[in-house]
Amino acid sequence: MTANLLFAFGLTLFAGLATGIGSLLAFFTSHTNTKFLSITLGFSAGVMIYVSMIEIFVKAKGALVHAMGVVPGNWLTVTGFFAGMLLIASIDKFIPKQSNPHELRTVEDMTAPSVEKQPDLLKMGTFTALAIGIHNFPEGIATFTSALQDPKLGIAIAVAIAIHNIPEGIAVSVPVYFATGDKKRAFKLSFLSGLSEPIGALVAYLFLMPFLNEVMFGIIFAAVAGIMVFISLDELLPAAKRYDEAHLSIYGLIGGMAVMALSLLLFI
Repeated sequence: MTANLLFAFGLTLFAGLATGIGSLLAFFTSHTNTKFLSITLGFSAGVMIYVSMIEIFVKAKGALVHAMGVVPGNWLTVTGFFAGMLLIASIDKFIPKQSNPHELRTVEDMTAPSVEKQPDLLKMGTFTALAIGIHNFPEGIATFTSALQDPKLGIAIAVAIAIHNIPEGIAVSVPVYFATGDKKRAFKLSFLSGLSEPIGALVAYLFLMPFLNEVMFGIIFAAVAGIMVFISLDELLPAAKRYDEAHLSIYGLIGGMAVMALSLLLFI
């Protein structure tokens, strides 16, 4: 059990701190690889959608039907699924547009002609980091609980979330760098913004684990499926399309689904 807990925490930490990769891309490359981002964001969405609808939702339904019966189990599964969507949608609703981590940023923004310090942007960068922290909190719970119940699902979700955190790292780094001219400070703030995911895992461990029976497991997994699908449709696919070239995001989406399907078949 201790090994499983450490593994789940480790995956969540990996997924959250991937925001630092976005900072490194912003600081050490001169051009945004839009093809790479479009394919990988589409791939991440494909993984999340497939695993949510084919594996996580089905497991949630199976657990709740077994514990409560067919009719109440089905109703609670669907309720949990849409409750997860409502939770992540509510978080997005209260994030100011100018601080939303899903506003498109590119590496080229780091080397724009107007490189003089802009103090007003420090507030924007700080709020963006805070917005990412709030937004990624339930993702940490999702990664942790999934990894705890099924390690292969946890790995898939952690990798998908890590990919989707890369552009968020750029979104923090760009305004902070413009405001301060300090790459180290921008990297540190971007890197630390991902810590909300392991904090979410810690909260799940402290407050959910004591109540983790079959019904609670089913509800959590149904909500996780809803969260993952919402993130894919509201964030990953739109971001992939903004970076898109020649439908690469859709090819990435199909590739992500295919890889996830194959991995689930191989590890049955």
